[in-house]
Amino acid sequence: MINALTIDVEDYFQVNAFTSCVRRDEWDKYPLRVECNMRRILAMLDEFGIKATFFILGWVAERLPTMVKEIQGMGHEIACHGYGHELIYRIGPERFRADIRRSKSLLEDIGGVVVNGYRAPSYSITKQSLWALDILVEEGFTYDSSMFPILHDIYGIPGGKRFPHEIQTQSGTIMEFPLSTFPMKVGRWEYRLPIAGGGYLRLLPALFVGQAIRYINTCERQPAVVYFHPWEIDPHQPRIRAGLKSCFRHYLNLGKMEAKIKYLLNSVKFSAIQDMGGFERQQS
Repeated sequence: MINALTIDVEDYFQVNAFTSCVRRDEWDKYPLRVECNMRRILAMLDEFGIKATFFILGWVAERLPTMVKEIQGMGHEIACHGYGHELIYRIGPERFRADIRRSKSLLEDIGGVVVNGYRAPSYSITKQSLWALDILVEEGFTYDSSMFPILHDIYGIPGGKRFPHEIQTQSGTIMEFPLSTFPMKVGRWEYRLPIAGGGYLRLLPALFVGQAIRYINTCERQPAVVYFHPWEIDPHQPRIRAGLKSCFRHYLNLGKMEAKIKYLLNSVKFSAIQDMGGFERQQS
């Protein structure tokens, strides 16, 4: 079974964990490292013969259009991560619409392809911001991959659907590709363990994550959706002074991440979201 491999293309200083100490109007003062890290990722994917979906931040694409063209030219899917990496439920409908419209138009102009997919910064489509789905449909997106069916202090829809599904909004239908979780049960206690990648892959053993994905494929007969960021394979990135929790989430096991990703690429079948069966059915 094919699983979705997705990369959220943003740089180390743009993450939500650092918003209290890195102002958006100062982003241009920080050295860009995303382009160098992206070259390593593209080489890695080429080595394993894998295509992926790249959710690219508009701010990054605007400054590095050649990188976007290279991603598209190597046969990967270009998708939208918004422009300014702001939490949806904080900016509201009007600013959200302007943000995704700006980024979608920018990516389509650079790549010369239609951008169908969207992922919210920090998975910030929650129960409080489901209105975003209507706006996504109205702005021409055919699928979203922003929902994380877990309990978290920043994002998450506890009890949400775990697998790709269609959502009917007032504006039309959109396909949702939630981030993957592994069901765990001890007696009467049930828990969804996030195994979708990112910080969870840096925290958990790669062998366990691979086994969890194979369980989802073979026992639940569903595809997994996995992600990571370019800065997560960059242990030498500049250190930003932030709170203990933010630093733990951002810097944990950066030096081990590339090897973990390669393990998954070698042991699990991956491709871009646009190549997955559920998406093809939704488009037909």
